[in-house]
Amino acid sequence: MSQPSSHRPSAPEELDLAGLVTSLVKDLRFGAVEIIVHEGRVVQVERKEKYRFDKQR
Repeated sequence: MSQPSSHRPSAPEELDLAGLVTSLVKDLRFGAVEIIVHEGRVVQVERKEKYRFDKQR
């Protein structure tokens, strides 16, 4: 599921990686945040969110 544009910086120089990761994890109940590194540099951050339902529903 894609994330709202509020999580995406408008330019690479505006990227605060710690702040970005914190905001992605903050309201995540089930899922993962993955940081992709290429040649020692962070090039991508992905958020995977899962929705879980009770078996009784």
